[in-house]
Amino acid sequence: MAEITAAMVKELREKTGAGMMDCKRALAETAGEMEAAVDWLRKKGLAAAARKAGRVAAEGLIGVASVPGRGAMVEVNAETDFVARNETFQNFVETVARIALETGEDLDTVRAAPFPGTGRTVADELTHLVATIGEHLSLRRARVLSVASGVVGTYVHNALRPGLGRIGVLVAVEAANEFEGLELLGRQIGMQVAAHRAEAVDIGGVDPAALERERSVLAEQARTSGKPEAVIEKMVDGRIRKYYEEVVLLEQVWLHDGESRVKAVLAKAGARVSAFARFQLGEGIEKQEGDFAAEVAAAAGVKEAAGAG
Repeated sequence: MAEITAAMVKELREKTGAGMMDCKRALAETAGEMEAAVDWLRKKGLAAAARKAGRVAAEGLIGVASVPGRGAMVEVNAETDFVARNETFQNFVETVARIALETGEDLDTVRAAPFPGTGRTVADELTHLVATIGEHLSLRRARVLSVASGVVGTYVHNALRPGLGRIGVLVAVEAANEFEGLELLGRQIGMQVAAHRAEAVDIGGVDPAALERERSVLAEQARTSGKPEAVIEKMVDGRIRKYYEEVVLLEQVWLHDGESRVKAVLAKAGARVSAFARFQLGEGIEKQEGDFAAEVAAAAGVKEAAGAG
């Protein structure tokens, strides 16, 4: 039997897009014959992943998992929202969230972790799932938060089932003493973050570049009033305060009563938020938009006559 080298496995993986363990098995089954191994993978449906890899995957699910003091969140993308209703896909996202809870948020580490009950890594299981489901799938990102004392609150908006949905939030709520209602407070702050899209915990955490850009825009707007620069500066300062109320979690109005500030609610509870993370499915992915009917007509070689009717 021919020796199966790491270089051979790498070459086959590059040719087919199949998982590392599947490539190794294919070479073993075909006595190291590269083209025969390609055919073996194709027959098993495992080489299909390479052809699907260029497609835009902006649907899928956000998965959230937690244990006391620690929470994890992942985004796994698919091409269509139909896949999100696939139980096998849902189970995969749930499992990857639990794996991230143990391994941390580094994607390479998550991908290299064993996927329970398969003998494959997470990356190889994802490739296997591509062949099974028939769409390009991608593990896009992961985030893990932890606290020494307190809770990591979790919230999933419009969950398909517990821990799975299109928007997920983790909130690290620190408190010197555990108290009844801390879990609920964490969830309520998670709802706040989901609804109001905070960008920073406190004013000091606001991105300096974003703040400068906002200040520049507000100054130009204020100058159209024709007022003196000293007055314009005060106008801008006032509008920056409003900006903070929009993007800074602690400065926002508490969603649950419509009048308190989040910082006041936390102070009353003797707690503080040290970090949060918000994932919205597909955010930042450039989706392909098009006229489906026109695409079908183009594929059939049909051109619409101008003014026809």
